[in-house]
Amino acid sequence: MSRIVLAMSGGVDSSAAAVLLKEQGCDVIGLFMRSGATDDYACHTGIGPALPIVTAKANKQGCCSASDAADARRVADLLDIPFHSLNFENAFGRIKDYFADEYLAGRTPNPCVMCNNWLKFGKLWDFARQVGADAIATGHYARLRDIGEDQPALVRGLDPGKDQSYVLAGISRDLLGRIQFPVGNYTKPEIRELAARAGLRVATKPDSQEICFVPDNDYAGFLRRHRGEFETAGEFVDPAGRVLGRHAGYEHFTIGQRRGLGITFGEPRFVIRIDAESKRVVLGTKEDLACESLVADRVNWLAPDLPEPMRCLAQIRYQHTAAPCTVTREDAERVRVTFDERQSGVAPGQAVVFYAHDRVLGGGWIAASGDAGRSLAVTPREEAFAEKTESP
Repeated sequence: MSRIVLAMSGGVDSSAAAVLLKEQGCDVIGLFMRSGATDDYACHTGIGPALPIVTAKANKQGCCSASDAADARRVADLLDIPFHSLNFENAFGRIKDYFADEYLAGRTPNPCVMCNNWLKFGKLWDFARQVGADAIATGHYARLRDIGEDQPALVRGLDPGKDQSYVLAGISRDLLGRIQFPVGNYTKPEIRELAARAGLRVATKPDSQEICFVPDNDYAGFLRRHRGEFETAGEFVDPAGRVLGRHAGYEHFTIGQRRGLGITFGEPRFVIRIDAESKRVVLGTKEDLACESLVADRVNWLAPDLPEPMRCLAQIRYQHTAAPCTVTREDAERVRVTFDERQSGVAPGQAVVFYAHDRVLGGGWIAASGDAGRSLAVTPREEAFAEKTESP
């Protein structure tokens, strides 16, 4: 009988994964990874008075709150599986530091990808080894396929609307043989039906839609609670550098944003670049937003012996339709991606993931769009996250 440690978030997907693993005859151990991210807290920066206590709204769904832990425990009790809730709040602080640092550097962070790379899979496997488990499992909508290589291939989930392979591209290739994704062969409606048949209360629980440590979606508010006061106000400019107006802080904007600019024009304008050093937010047309190429660094390859240059599909954000491109390696962890057709919304700081049909070949972090004419340096904190998950 295989012993498997399952990451249980209290949601329907990981709960259904527990049901499926039990049906397969596995010895399942549930693990809830408590981050403390949505607990009540007061933040004191040491400059001025302590900021007010911030409480996550009761109707907001997260993935690591106390109520989620209670949901996960109820599922484990119902299924009669051992359950552990471990505190990773200190480790999770690195995710929050990364998020704040990226925004203040003018980049668009992806904390869910970073959390999967470093915390969820790294710490999950560490715990699994301590309890003598053979593998780990999560409720992600992704699949593993045996293709005759030394490790299975990571492929998209069966449900195209719920596929989460994009956020998994940074995990270690050596770990693929130790992971299971039980829900990846099902659609979301099928998973909810399965959970309902098993008598799980979470069968109708809403999906998490927000970053767990920003439950109100107020990114600027989080940054000030986490970093204290800072000055990021500056100018709106056009691509030629002409001043169009002023903004209250560049952290309020992301690449591709059109609404909420606080300034109007005769035709739609989009955020096409953010320069943290000058505090300028560059606005342009939809045509200005489109890029022919990008540079990605810290690339993690999940497939061996890839050709050079390589034809594949590249996905530049979670909801993006992967686009045909050519990938050319500049060094071991840095590539240039040239698209067949210009792509809109290439945002430094986001992940870019490479596919061959439905197989994940690897992924990296967007350093700059090729049209920007420059690359962005990797900060020391980012380098800390470039470390691969320890091999089994």
